[in-house]
Amino acid sequence: MNRVSKLAAAAALATMSFAGASYSADSASMNWAPELEKTLTTFNKPFNIEYTNDYSASDSDSRNPNAVPLPASEVQKLQAAIESNKALARRLVRRGAILDDIVNAQQAADGSVTFWLR
Repeated sequence: MNRVSKLAAAAALATMSFAGASYSADSASMNWAPELEKTLTTFNKPFNIEYTNDYSASDSDSRNPNAVPLPASEVQKLQAAIESNKALARRLVRRGAILDDIVNAQQAADGSVTFWLR
């Protein structure tokens, strides 16, 4: 019985490792521009607002790569996706965001989104 228990435990650990790797891959792809834009057109979950100037360029330890604005063409697509979702646009404005100042976004594994403003 002891060998069977050890084998079952090893199989369970291996399965959990593969499931975790798969989950990480999914969370990375959900932040690629086309996927994120598609998500934002129907997004109705909690969100956070952060500002790019809250991160000092000289302090590399606290620098979040998402605090860096996207290229101009990507920013336009991102803003267009947000504006197409009228409910999201209203919620952002109520929280004090100026839609033209949104320069990046990142979706978390829990489905929430952080919007980066300049």
